[in-house]
Amino acid sequence: MTNATGQAAAVPSLARTLKRRHVTMISLGGVIGAGLFVGSSAAIAAIGPAVMISYALAGGIVLLVMRVIGALALALPGAGAFTEYARAGLGRWAGFTAGWLYWYFWAIVIGIEAIAGAGIIAQWVDLPVWLIGTALMLLLTGSNLLSTRSYGEFEFWFSTIKVVAIALFITVCAAFVFGAPASAGLAPLSADGGFAPMGWGAVVAGVTTVIFALVGAEIVTVAAAEAEDSAELVASMAGTLILRICLFYIGAIFLILCIVPWRQIVPGESPFAAALAVVGVPGTALLMNLLVLVAVLSCLNSAIYVASRALFTLAANGDAPRWSVALNRSGVPARAVLAATSVGFAGVAASVLSPSLVFAFLVNASGAIMIFVYMLTVAAALRLGVGSGVAGWGRPVALVAMAGVLVAMALTPDLAPQLQASIGCTALVLLAAWLTRRRA
Repeated sequence: MTNATGQAAAVPSLARTLKRRHVTMISLGGVIGAGLFVGSSAAIAAIGPAVMISYALAGGIVLLVMRVIGALALALPGAGAFTEYARAGLGRWAGFTAGWLYWYFWAIVIGIEAIAGAGIIAQWVDLPVWLIGTALMLLLTGSNLLSTRSYGEFEFWFSTIKVVAIALFITVCAAFVFGAPASAGLAPLSADGGFAPMGWGAVVAGVTTVIFALVGAEIVTVAAAEAEDSAELVASMAGTLILRICLFYIGAIFLILCIVPWRQIVPGESPFAAALAVVGVPGTALLMNLLVLVAVLSCLNSAIYVASRALFTLAANGDAPRWSVALNRSGVPARAVLAATSVGFAGVAASVLSPSLVFAFLVNASGAIMIFVYMLTVAAALRLGVGSGVAGWGRPVALVAMAGVLVAMALTPDLAPQLQASIGCTALVLLAAWLTRRRA
């Protein structure tokens, strides 16, 4: 590692205590969250049964990005967080920008997920949402500070619960659709307006919303840095991970649409619960609330971990305060963890004190940031000439597709504010990169 002046700087090494099973489940857990269990309802209501095509297109874009990341992991072993690939290919400004944008995205997710989890628990416990959210953050901050292995175990079991739940859901619903006399079979997919009742334009535009549900697959590159054979692990999982996730998403939504007429799915309410109610599974509301809570806690746990490692990597390269690289006795960058959670606490406070202004801006500003980070990464691979086969031809295709997503966001009234806030946030980071370069 080097500091901002280009001089060698001693940086403590993170402990490699994560096993392959941890990294595998961490990767799955980063993507399978409330966006699937609840957020998919809004996409279904806006697009109709053809929402499956929207998810397939979005999954294809993320798959190309992950293939490129896998190729970069093999070409640049030991680079650290995947945001460092932008530094290697495009220069310090790109590493600075990608790193801070990535940190901001996950630091904001900490507050968002803490509030979401608190909202669920508040249904059973008569306490203020902000107080419950604070307690959840303290609990998982403690887990992250204890050791990387502790974080990995928490996330392993969180993710295992989610994966098993989805597998059981698909099994039960498939048995109903293809075996129960009461089932309408595949007929609901083409009834009530046809397969694409809102038109194919809505299907393409829907990619702009559903693609953000798939963000998080790249967490494997962060976690793998604290596991054995990190480069090989990333490369081997990059191609298969998103395929498995797409099967979960598309398979589950396909069965939901065969069971529940799409116009009966209410945005903001779990379509999984609606499908299980039709199938006849008792206690669906409680089951789904518990499952969504697990998904939220899993995402919160990973957000703390990823944000802290992003800050550690920035500091190791002289792009963040040097104190961020300090490790505790367990080999955890404790100060980086506390810095990330402090933003989460600020987010929870903003949700109480200024929900429609400050908190809304913080959330909107993170809307398109991951697309910007992905584009910098793919552009770096293109400039370095890294990638062959799918990763080779996928580089320009992914860049064009992601640019199309940004254009569609600009033309969609509900999403345009998110794009504008994200551009403003990115402009500030670029300005900071320029100022720190001049100072150096």
